[in-house]
Amino acid sequence: MTAPNSAADRADGTDRLPPPRFAYDAHTWKEIAHLLLNLPVTVFGFVYAVTVLSTGGALTVTAIGLPLLALSLLGARQLGKLERARARALLGVRVEEPTPLPLARGGGLLQRLWLALRDPVGWRTLLYDAIRLPWGILTFCTVLTSLFVLWPVLPFLARGLANVDRMMVRGLLSPSDELERRIAELESDRGVVVDTAAADLRRIERDLHDGAQARLVNLAMGLGLAKEKLLEDPDAAAAMVAEAHGEVKLALQELRDLARGIHPAVLTDRGLDAALSSVASRCTVPVKVTVDLPTRPAAAIEGIAYFTVSELLQNVSKHSGARSASVDVWRAEERLLIQVRDDGRGGARLDGGSGMRGLADRLGAVDGLFVVDSPAGGPTVVTAELPWRDRTQ
Repeated sequence: MTAPNSAADRADGTDRLPPPRFAYDAHTWKEIAHLLLNLPVTVFGFVYAVTVLSTGGALTVTAIGLPLLALSLLGARQLGKLERARARALLGVRVEEPTPLPLARGGGLLQRLWLALRDPVGWRTLLYDAIRLPWGILTFCTVLTSLFVLWPVLPFLARGLANVDRMMVRGLLSPSDELERRIAELESDRGVVVDTAAADLRRIERDLHDGAQARLVNLAMGLGLAKEKLLEDPDAAAAMVAEAHGEVKLALQELRDLARGIHPAVLTDRGLDAALSSVASRCTVPVKVTVDLPTRPAAAIEGIAYFTVSELLQNVSKHSGARSASVDVWRAEERLLIQVRDDGRGGARLDGGSGMRGLADRLGAVDGLFVVDSPAGGPTVVTAELPWRDRTQ
């Protein structure tokens, strides 16, 4: 029989059947292949899960039990990775890979062991492997039998069974998006806090060594020389004492500046309004400060807000070319908001080398936000947001 190739064949009223088409498409065959592979895969996974759990559990009374169980959980992670790859290839399930365990940053051997033992991804994979043996046997037998007996309805049957597999993969092998995101944020924030604290300690050490300590050493040497000349040349000794007195004043000023950089006394005693007004008075451009807070926030939040405004005003003095600036601080529900505005040349960026990136990282470490709006030609508006915590907490 030839297929119709002209309008005459349709005009004579003869109905032509459509060309034959195979009922099983590539997607259906992938689902069938996945269901048939369930048996060997689930048998291996079940044997692995039962073996490691029974062996590791029995040996926990010995020194090798917990390390063996930790290694078994790391191996289970790899089995879960293979299962997710099989689901992506044959079922089209897009399951993200979980965050790798930070074993390289886990500290000592015991900390790494504990990190592996409390890995939820490994435990969920073992659960997945342990409960799927009956399902693997059922799907293998059902699909294999249907290939010869129920082949007309096998595509629909395979789709239903594959959907159950999809739900299992998503339920047990898919990482919790919110939990994984939060873990990644906390790990990053912890690194930022550690790096910031180390940098601050190095700065304090450098300032003490190069500033006040050097002056005090010179002062001690000068007083020693003055002591030696006190009887021989009183006038020269008096001049040396006067010079030492000046060194003492400079050393005290440097120590006060260093203490202000660590945590200013005015912030502790009088709060943000007075502390920010003091910072604004040292800025090279006129600054209007408005602080509208019903109560004082927690000391840590107050300190971060102070140093944020302090560094932003330093940027205004050094880089903006502004004629005026303003600082506004207020509370909005459970957030502390800070906005620093100047009428300078603009063009400030987080990656511009003016310390903006460091400020953004510091605020991010405490669940804060940092937004820079600085078009070329100005004005520049920097908005910082911090979580509010009452001072009593």
